[in-house]
Amino acid sequence: MKPARVTEFLQKMDPQSVAVFVSAHEIRRNHDTDFEFRQDTDFYYLTRLNEPDCVAVLAPGHPEHQYILFVRPRKREEEIWTGLRTGVEGAIREHGADAAYEIGQLDVVLPKYFHNVEKLYYRFGQHGDFDHKLIGMIKYIREQVRGGVFAPTTITDPATILHEMRLRKNADDLRDLRRAAEISAAGHVAAMKHCKPGMYEYELEALVEYIFRKSGATGVGYPSIVGAGFNTTILHYNTNQCRINDGDLVLIDAGAEYNVWSGDITRTFPANGKFTRAQRAVYEAVLRANKEVIALVKPGESFMKLHEKAVDVLAEELLQLGLLSGSKQEVIAQESYRKFFMHRTGHWLGMDVHDVGRYKVEDGWRTLEPGMVFTVEPGLYIAEGTPGVPAEFYNIGIRVEDDVVVTESGCEVLTTGVPKEANEIEATMKESVMVAV
Repeated sequence: MKPARVTEFLQKMDPQSVAVFVSAHEIRRNHDTDFEFRQDTDFYYLTRLNEPDCVAVLAPGHPEHQYILFVRPRKREEEIWTGLRTGVEGAIREHGADAAYEIGQLDVVLPKYFHNVEKLYYRFGQHGDFDHKLIGMIKYIREQVRGGVFAPTTITDPATILHEMRLRKNADDLRDLRRAAEISAAGHVAAMKHCKPGMYEYELEALVEYIFRKSGATGVGYPSIVGAGFNTTILHYNTNQCRINDGDLVLIDAGAEYNVWSGDITRTFPANGKFTRAQRAVYEAVLRANKEVIALVKPGESFMKLHEKAVDVLAEELLQLGLLSGSKQEVIAQESYRKFFMHRTGHWLGMDVHDVGRYKVEDGWRTLEPGMVFTVEPGLYIAEGTPGVPAEFYNIGIRVEDDVVVTESGCEVLTTGVPKEANEIEATMKESVMVAV
C-alpha cells in the first residue's frame, strides 16, 4: 500500500504531470568518515524511506506505475559495513512502490516517465548535481520530438503542495510532536535542577542531550544553545564553552528530535537559583509577552497579530523598566524596541525546527488553522555596555519559548512540562540533584 502522504500528493497533482523527489546524500566529514546522515525532510515526509541516494517519482497519469522508487541495490559486501538496505524488493514490499529500480538505472528509466507529460514538479536548488541531470534528461527528450514524444513544458515547485501539507499536522504528527516536547521539557528540567555556579556551559549541554537520548529521542532538532552571562544576549550562541558564574543567568534553547519531529524550548534561569531584582523584572516582562501572545492563539487569528502583541507588551515593559523613553506609540513606530528585541516572536515547527510553510498568502499574513504548530518566543537582550542602560541590567538575555498547536477552539501548549513562572523556576532549582549516568 502506498504511503498516505504519497496518495494525498498524487490526488493534488495535475493528471498529466510527474513529480520527482530526491533523498539526501551522505556527506564526508573527513577521510573515510561521514557526518551523521539526516534524510531530506520532504523526501522522508512522503516516503518514510530513510536511506541516502534514493529518488521517488509520482506519476498520477501513468497506466501502471503511479509511485516509483529508485534505491540502492542490496550488496552484502557493503551492507556488512553500513547495515541492511531496503533494496528493490523492499521498496515494493515495505514502502508500497508500484515499481522500483536500482539507482544505477536512473538515467535510462527516469526519462521514460517524462514522455508526453505537460508538467514536472521538482524543486530546483536543493540538489545541484541532480538539477543538471534533470535538465539533461529534458533536453534529450526535446530532441526526440520527431519520434512523437514531448518533454514537460512547465516546471513547478512541489512545495506549493507539499509544504501546505506539512504545515497542517494530523493526529499522528501531533502525537510525535507531543512526545518530542515532553522529552525536550525533561531535559530542561534536569538542567535547572543540576545547574550550579562554577559549571561549564558544555556540562549542561551534555546533561540536556543525555536526557534526550535516554528518553528515546534520536538526537537534537538543532544545535543546542547553552549560554551564561553575556552569552545569553547572543541569539544563536552555541559555542557552549564558557564557565557559568555566580549571578549569571543561563539561557538554554534546546529541543529533542523524536521520529524526525522536533521540539523547541527556551528557558532562562539564574545559575545560583535566585533571580536578582533586575533579572526578575526583565524576566517578568518577557513572560508577560509570552503568555499574552499564547492567549491570542485561535483559528482565524493573523500570524502577524501575534508578533504585534509581543511588540506592544515589550514596548510597554521597556518603558516601565526605564530602558526606553517616550510614548509606547513612538517606541513602536520608530522601532526603538529593536535595540532589545530584534527577532520575530515565533516560527512554524514540525519535522524541521524552522519548519516549512509560507507566512504570507496572497500579500496578506496567513491566518491560523487547526493543526498548525509554531513557537511563541519573545525575548529581551541587554548586553554589557549597551548605551543608556544601568549596569544592573547588563548581560540579561531572556527568552521564554513554548511550542503551541492550534486547536478547533483555541490552542494547546505542548511544553507545559517545564516551568516558566519565576517562582516555579526557583522552586525547581532548589530540588538540586546529581543525575546518574
